[in-house]
Amino acid sequence: MWTVKFVAAGVVTAAVFAAAPARALDPSLPLAPDASPVDAFRMGAELYSSGDRTSAFNAFEFAASKGHAIAQWKLGKMYAEGDGVQEDDYKAFQMFSAIADEHADDNPYTPSARVVADAFVNLANYYKTGIANAGIKPDVGRAVDLFTHAATYFGDADAQYNLARIYLDGEGGVGSDPVRAVRWLSLAARKNHVAAQAALGEVLIYGNGVRPLPEKGYMWIVVARENATPKNRDWVLAVDHRVSAVLTDDQKAVGSALAQSWIDKTRN
Repeated sequence: MWTVKFVAAGVVTAAVFAAAPARALDPSLPLAPDASPVDAFRMGAELYSSGDRTSAFNAFEFAASKGHAIAQWKLGKMYAEGDGVQEDDYKAFQMFSAIADEHADDNPYTPSARVVADAFVNLANYYKTGIANAGIKPDVGRAVDLFTHAATYFGDADAQYNLARIYLDGEGGVGSDPVRAVRWLSLAARKNHVAAQAALGEVLIYGNGVRPLPEKGYMWIVVARENATPKNRDWVLAVDHRVSAVLTDDQKAVGSALAQSWIDKTRN
């Protein structure tokens, strides 16, 4: 049984991922003390969608206090991003820790597993950087453990990418291991993780610690460019521009053909 050895104060650890069909609650009315956590979470989701972040936060907090993992996750995200509440990394850390403590062994094939995996990723990132004002020092080794659980047990692409970056850069006393990094990047890239696709392409083109495969590397660059969103497009285009300067026209032509084959296969 995985454990983070940390439980947020006041958080009941019983998990409530699903329940029988719940009675509808009126978002304009206060929650009854005996309301179920599922009802409270649903009310919070409705209020959040309507733009009432304060009331949504209160409903999520009620559900989270009764052990509702998705409500805990949503609170963690709101605290981490300052979304409707004052930004507080330590409180976000507490929420993600509570999820990791109680749900590490949940069925990885249920919809809620994605939330648990994301909680592990967020918690790992906090351990990686530390939270100075809360006395939490950086602990890359702990971050690797958390990323590894999310990457292996839940197959989470973000965790796989983050692990790869640590092994590429050799951060925090973790030795550089390009071969292991490429393995993790390959797993994430095949799940259409854009950053992993671009990073994998660059590693294969330059052959930093692994055998150079320029055509295959450029394939992943082109695939990343095709999948890029407004949020990461500029970065992917910068990588494309950088690697294009060291490739021949023939290598780019072969890589582009491989990319088109991959794109056609994954879209059909």
